[in-house]
Amino acid sequence: MGIGVFLLDFIAPYLEGMAPYVPGEFFPYFFTMKMFQRALLTAVMVTVVSGFLGTFLLIRNLSLIGDGLAHVSFGGVAVGIVLGATSPLSYALLFSVTAAILIYEMQSREMLTGDASIAIFLTGMLAFGLVVLRISGGGITLDIEAYLFGNLLLIDSSDLDMTAFLCIVCLITLILIHPGLLATTVDPLAAQIQGIPVRAIGLLFSVVTAAMVVTMVQVVGTLLVTALLVTPAATAQLVARSFRSCLALTQFFGLTSVILGLYFSAELDTGSGSMIALVSAVLFAVVASFKVFEGLITPLRQEGN
Repeated sequence: MGIGVFLLDFIAPYLEGMAPYVPGEFFPYFFTMKMFQRALLTAVMVTVVSGFLGTFLLIRNLSLIGDGLAHVSFGGVAVGIVLGATSPLSYALLFSVTAAILIYEMQSREMLTGDASIAIFLTGMLAFGLVVLRISGGGITLDIEAYLFGNLLLIDSSDLDMTAFLCIVCLITLILIHPGLLATTVDPLAAQIQGIPVRAIGLLFSVVTAAMVVTMVQVVGTLLVTALLVTPAATAQLVARSFRSCLALTQFFGLTSVILGLYFSAELDTGSGSMIALVSAVLFAVVASFKVFEGLITPLRQEGN
């Protein structure tokens, strides 16, 4: 029994106890049936860790890297499926980590800008995955669509174990390196002078990002990773007054997007990944509209006084 299954067995009684109070006709199944409980636990774990990661990505101006690595991971998934792997996500992890390291090295050595290298890997590996699938004769099947747009209900026990392991390792790593990560973000040169291992922290952060992107593939799909990795953090930045409050608000917006997305997808019979992405975008639009309205009203109030 892996760590994911252990966590599920631990929280299952609590989920079942909450089921009678959960609204909806189909959404309560996420609290009572094992298959749906796996989906819910996976979505929550990934959202919590990606919230922390997304906040750091925004302050380091690396919001596009998640989208790029997600497309790279699709190439790995395609290779894994063609080779008959029991867990195509293991191939996605290998491809994604390798690409993250190469992108970081090219950027740090000033061979290419970050955006250019990300764009090349994004388009190249997505095309590679599609070509591999076409040559193998498989094409775009329902399983492939699940990796493109996300399908939580296809997560089995081995996927849950892998996701839980990666989430725990990535979260611990982020907690350990976050002081140095903040220092290298604010002033890399000063951090290097102070003896902080800037290159090692950058590489480790890239690997953590790659690993977390892979865990998000089954939640929202390779085409919608930004919905969990960037949008909640961007929404939080609109209203946060400090870095800590931004972290807390990112968790709030991320978990709200996931819970409401799962609820509406279950009740309206839509894809879970696309609905989570839509709810996340709507939350951003609402908060952004409120901030714009507040910015228009405040000068009028001051003139009135």
